[in-house]
Amino acid sequence: MKMPCAVNACALLLVSFLLSGGLAAGGGKYSKEVNENRMSSVETGEFRIVKLSQVWEKAQRLHLSAVKLAELHSDLKIQEKDELNWKKLKAEGLDEDGEKEAKLRRNLNVILVKYGLDGKKDTQVGDGNYIKDGTENDVLDDPRLDKLWNKAKTSGKFSDEELDKLWREFIHHKEKTQEYNILLDTVSRTEEIHKNMINPSEYEVKEEMLHGKHAELKDKLRSINHGFERIRKLSHQGYEVATEFEEPRVNDLWDMAKMANFTESELEAFKEELKHFEAKVEKHQHYQKQLEISHEKLKHVETMGEKEHLIRNKEKYTMLAEKTKELGYKVKKHLQDLTGRITRDRKS
Repeated sequence: MKMPCAVNACALLLVSFLLSGGLAAGGGKYSKEVNENRMSSVETGEFRIVKLSQVWEKAQRLHLSAVKLAELHSDLKIQEKDELNWKKLKAEGLDEDGEKEAKLRRNLNVILVKYGLDGKKDTQVGDGNYIKDGTENDVLDDPRLDKLWNKAKTSGKFSDEELDKLWREFIHHKEKTQEYNILLDTVSRTEEIHKNMINPSEYEVKEEMLHGKHAELKDKLRSINHGFERIRKLSHQGYEVATEFEEPRVNDLWDMAKMANFTESELEAFKEELKHFEAKVEKHQHYQKQLEISHEKLKHVETMGEKEHLIRNKEKYTMLAEKTKELGYKVKKHLQDLTGRITRDRKS
């Protein structure tokens, strides 16, 4: 009697594989009509691409915090937008060397690592607020950061609000380091394949691609070193150190912009845009905190068993979750656009 279940399970896996919105290695195999059919068949899920819906479903089973789930949703929406754009480029033959495809794979890998969805233990990056029960070092996973954080936390130089802000600096630094390590691993594997190439035309394409990746690695490493020095100074001196912006991501953008080829007026205009971006980031953080409070309150009300009270709290929680996802997407999209402008200017 168990045979039909096994067959059904295999069939479902096969359908899932065939309908997967994953990046196809042989993009030229399918006609435009087939690709469009594959796309429309999965639009009933949370995401239009099957593998992203599967990541989302897995995250919900892992009981991530409300804030983490909202952040993951925003990251997956950005990934979805980029993958759908890539499919159009691929259909037009505009990613012949596969570099954009490789970058999308790296980006998804970063997301999986960031939220502990890569199958490894203890890889998840911590929430925005620092942990007050002494377990932060398990999250930071770097002896240098551990030492700086413990010193800052016990120095008496920081208020709770400033410690929250400093903790975001530490988490941002860890995320940048993870992204660098993933890119480094990708470059190492690509170089290994590169050594075994025979076709001269393929060799030239890969040589150019590797050069671009090495430049990206160099930029990321410079940013990591600069960020660590900033954290070191803040940990020792407190927030008396003058900075242009409060948020670590915005400070990173400002540092990158100053090294780009902007004219003085362009740099000033970009600085003004960063101020608007920082305001958007702060609004998003406000909603994240409200979502966290609402989630805790909802859990408390659920234990009380008051139906009307529970319905009201669920409605408020749902509204805050949707607003947080929406703002998170806008922040990440704006960050992506700003970073792209700097990168394009530095290459020109």
